[in-house]
Amino acid sequence: MERKSVWAGLILLAIAVTLSAQVQPPPAPWRGAGPTPCVGADGGIFQCPPAPRTVAIRAGRMFDSKNGRMLTKQVIIIGNERITEVGPEGQVKIPAGVRVIDLSQATVLPGLIDAHTHMFNTPRRDTTRETSMIIAVQNLQTDLRAGFTSARDMGSHGNGYADVDMRNAINDGRFDGPRFQVAGRGIVWAGAPNAQPQNPLASIVVKTVEEARAAVREHIQKGVDWIKLFPTSGYSFTPTGDVNYIFNYPMPILQALLDETHRLGHKAACHALGGEGQRNAIIAGCDTIEHAFGLTQEQAQMMVQKGLFYDPTFVRYLEPYMDDNDAKATGGKFRMIPIFEKAVTMAAATRGMKIMMGSGADGSTYAHGTQGLDFEAFVKRAGMTPAAAIQTGTINNAEAMGWGDRVGSIDKGKYADIIAVVGDPLVDITELQRVRFVMKGGKVIRQEIVR
Repeated sequence: MERKSVWAGLILLAIAVTLSAQVQPPPAPWRGAGPTPCVGADGGIFQCPPAPRTVAIRAGRMFDSKNGRMLTKQVIIIGNERITEVGPEGQVKIPAGVRVIDLSQATVLPGLIDAHTHMFNTPRRDTTRETSMIIAVQNLQTDLRAGFTSARDMGSHGNGYADVDMRNAINDGRFDGPRFQVAGRGIVWAGAPNAQPQNPLASIVVKTVEEARAAVREHIQKGVDWIKLFPTSGYSFTPTGDVNYIFNYPMPILQALLDETHRLGHKAACHALGGEGQRNAIIAGCDTIEHAFGLTQEQAQMMVQKGLFYDPTFVRYLEPYMDDNDAKATGGKFRMIPIFEKAVTMAAATRGMKIMMGSGADGSTYAHGTQGLDFEAFVKRAGMTPAAAIQTGTINNAEAMGWGDRVGSIDKGKYADIIAVVGDPLVDITELQRVRFVMKGGKVIRQEIVR
C-alpha cells in the first residue's frame, strides 16, 4: 500500500506540474524589453514565433500516400499550420494576395516519418550530458532538413529522460525539429545474459513482475510516449549454421510489462531479433516488432492477425560491419544479412503486413539525414514497389504512432508537413535521398527548388 501511495503521489505531482506549465499566462502587463514574449514550460520567456500566414502550394506532381498513386497539377492551401484545402488546380482557388510556393516542376509528398531513431549518440566515458544534448539537437535538425518532419525515438542511449526534454522544447517552439515521440530509458530484465548494473541514466533493470510494472509507471510519469522493451538481444551461429538468439524476459515479466503499458494507454516497441523471445513478443502483443532478423512466415501471419506493425530498420542491418562481425565469429562460414533480407522480403510479400520505415540511425554506423537509403533498400532488396516503400515512411508510420489524423498524408485538416523533390520517386526512389523542400506546420524549413 505504501508503494502504491508513493506512486500515486508522484503521478499527481507530475500532472499538477504539467498543468501549471501549460496554463501559465504570459507576463501581463509586460514590464521587460520589447513586445510581450511567449513563455515556455520552464517559465522562461522567448520571442513568440510570427503568426502563421495563409500559403498556397502549386504541386506539379503530388503523392497520394493513402492510395499509393501520383496525382498531377494539385493545389494545397495552408492556414494556421494545417491544410485547409487540397485538390486539382481547376477546383481549388488560390485566395487573392496569399503567398504562392511554386513547386509545379517538382514532386510534392507528405513529410516523411522515421519510426526508429536514436537522436542521442551512444556516449563515450568523457562525453558530458551537455555535449550529448547538443549533438542530439543537431541530429534532430539534420533529420528535419532531410524531410523527416516526424520521428519516433527508441531510447536515449544512457541519457535518462532527456529525450522528453527535447520533445517538449520542440513543442514549446524553442527550436525546429520533427514532431517527436520518445521512449526514455527502456526496460531490461536483470536475468538477461548481457544485463548491465542499474544506472539512473540507462535502462531500468527489473527483477520481478512488480518491478516491471513499476518501471512502466515511472516511464509514463516522466512523460514518455512509448515503452521500449528488449525480448531478445544478440545472436550467434551454431557450428551447423543455425542461429541462437539471446533470450531475455521470461514470459510473465514480458506480459506484465505489456499489460501495464496498455492499461495506462501507451504502446510498446519491442527489440526482437528472433527465436523464442521474438515469438513471445508477438504472442504477448508488442505493438511494434523492431528488427526481427529471424521473422518466420508463421510469425508474420500472427502479426497480421493481431494488427501488429513490423519495423525492420532494414539498412541498419545490411551494413558491411554485420558481415565483418559474422566473419570474425564464424570464420566466414555464416552470415546474418541474407537471413534478414529474406525475412523482410517475405514480410513485404505477406498480405496485410503493416511494414514501417525506421532507420535505426544512431550516430555510429548510419548518419542522420541519410535515412532516404531505407526507401531504396525496400525497393531494390525487399521487392517493394516504390509506392509501397514510400507508404512505410508516411501513412503506415502515422498509423503506428497514433497520428493518422495529424500527419502521413496531404489531406484537409492535417498538419502542413510537406516535402518536395525534383524528380519522380515512383520512377527513381533515390529521389528521397535528395529532398529539396521541407515545410513543417506551414513553416518553410528548407527551400532549394527554384524555377
